[in-house]
Amino acid sequence: MKTTITSIAAILLIGSIAQFAIAEPVPAWVKNNAGWWADGTISESEFIQGIEFLIQDGIIVVPPTQVSEQKSQGVPEWVKNNAAWWANGDIDDESFVQGIQFLIKSGLISIGANDKSVEEPRSSDGKELGNLEAKLEECNSIKKAYERLECERAVKHEMKVLEFKNNSETYNVGSAIFYYPGAEVEITQSGNAHLNIDMLVENTGNENLQLMCSGPSVCNYDVWDGSKSFKYASTDFTSGLLVIKPGESRTFNIFFGPNIGYGGTEFKYDSSKDYVFRINEPWGSASIPLNLS
Repeated sequence: MKTTITSIAAILLIGSIAQFAIAEPVPAWVKNNAGWWADGTISESEFIQGIEFLIQDGIIVVPPTQVSEQKSQGVPEWVKNNAAWWANGDIDDESFVQGIQFLIKSGLISIGANDKSVEEPRSSDGKELGNLEAKLEECNSIKKAYERLECERAVKHEMKVLEFKNNSETYNVGSAIFYYPGAEVEITQSGNAHLNIDMLVENTGNENLQLMCSGPSVCNYDVWDGSKSFKYASTDFTSGLLVIKPGESRTFNIFFGPNIGYGGTEFKYDSSKDYVFRINEPWGSASIPLNLS
């Protein structure tokens, strides 16, 4: 069973009214985003994704905050001034987060775009896998080769989906759920960094979803280290487009490494930086923390 916990619920349930806590240093890319939001380089929604990351990963724990029923119609100018001062180091993390709490209370900022799920043990997992293995055995009894292969393909896909759902963090993006099981950076003998990202995407809406990535420079997905965008080296998108029907799930792989041209970039890994996988589709956008090691 998965229990979906929105960021705003986490704010209401964690901490005490007296004080908030900062569990660890704020990633540099979030401060960069604050400065870029202040000068108009990025949108408010992109900045909010950075705040969501801090709260969802427990880096910042905000005390219970009662959201006002009367919400402001816009973000006041002084909030952007605070963001600029924080990015420049003129005010500390504590002062800035107190401002964020005020914005939440006033309804000026709503943090809940990326719902993150917490995995709970499910006693039915073993039974479900056993049922799928039994279905795979039944496929062997089909005499026609084509039908047998189609049966095996469908069951193996169900098994792969189950594995993803049991071993991944989940992120709601528009009418899709992205399942991210984690990734590791491989450093080759020549010192080059390679990053393979596997994702499962589930369409929870009523219309077809299209995931677009037709070339390194024309792709709605990239990796961001807080200051630089990295374009992919290879991907398994068919003809640059992945179409997912309502109720269905698809997996995809996207590889970052050497610069293959066509607007691509060489992936560089720095253990001191925080990397995110950015999604920028017309139907939804998000920044998924990669937590690389």
